[in-house]
Amino acid sequence: MDFAQLIQTVSIYALPVLFAITLHEAAHGYAARYFGDNTAWNLGRVTLNPAKHIDPVGTIVMPLLLYFATSGSFLFGYAKPVPVRFGNLRNPKRDMVWVALAGPASNLVQALLWGVLFYVLQIVGVEEVFFYGVCKAGVSMNLGLCVFNLFPLPPLDGGRIMVGLLPMRQALAFSRLEPYGFFIVIALIYMRILDSLWMRPLMALSQALLNVILAPLAMLAS
Repeated sequence: MDFAQLIQTVSIYALPVLFAITLHEAAHGYAARYFGDNTAWNLGRVTLNPAKHIDPVGTIVMPLLLYFATSGSFLFGYAKPVPVRFGNLRNPKRDMVWVALAGPASNLVQALLWGVLFYVLQIVGVEEVFFYGVCKAGVSMNLGLCVFNLFPLPPLDGGRIMVGLLPMRQALAFSRLEPYGFFIVIALIYMRILDSLWMRPLMALSQALLNVILAPLAMLAS
């Protein structure tokens, strides 16, 4: 692996990644507080300070190791989850859906904003390719984080949403998968099932929808 290429990749992705994980986790905490649980707020986790959300292993070590091991073709990582006591929510079963959705929704909004910035830079005549690379990284990282977290398996956000939407009996049975969810996800990633059957189709759909929304700016920039 070319060390110069690694430094360039890290410099391009650093800012989008920090924003993506920080706002994702802060959004969970803010939504939880809004619906009645102050756990994250009292612990100082509803903040835009990235240091509060970075997990040394999941946010830094694991992505770097995977980058070297796969020559940059595959990256995976995670942030320090915001603690939520769903029993404190005013309507736990219903409100947990909104708390879980808040994180992916924040990433979807960020992807849109990075896309807007990409075309604004073109409109005002910026020529530095580094900035365009950062914007593209912001779009791809946030769409990827949004789609990945919506996978319907606890403890991912999609799993929490499923628990909130299922009838009580089925929800309780489904929630028992949570202790094993992380290992199941790792296995699905290793076998490339998650990538081929979930990530790629939904990423393509998300990108297509984003392109439709950004079409007026794209025409102005052309």
